[in-house]
Amino acid sequence: MSQDHPPIAHLRNVSVRRIIRALEREGFQFTERQGSQRVYRHPDRRRVVIHYHRPNETLPAYVIRNLLLGTRRTEADLRRLGLLT
Repeated sequence: MSQDHPPIAHLRNVSVRRIIRALEREGFQFTERQGSQRVYRHPDRRRVVIHYHRPNETLPAYVIRNLLLGTRRTEADLRRLGLLT
């Protein structure tokens, strides 16, 4: 698997709660909420919006793809954060 394209299929069973914990470990902070949208910002100005209703939900592949693009994470990063085994 390429370092530039993390394996999205493996993240489809990861709960939103685990993804948010990983974002917070990386320095992202919850900044605002509008309905089911939660906005997390990093001190280096990166921003990611996560749409969910319950923390135990899993996300569709296109949402995970956008999340990874917004946070600029690689497969190695995801393994370090414990989201991939």
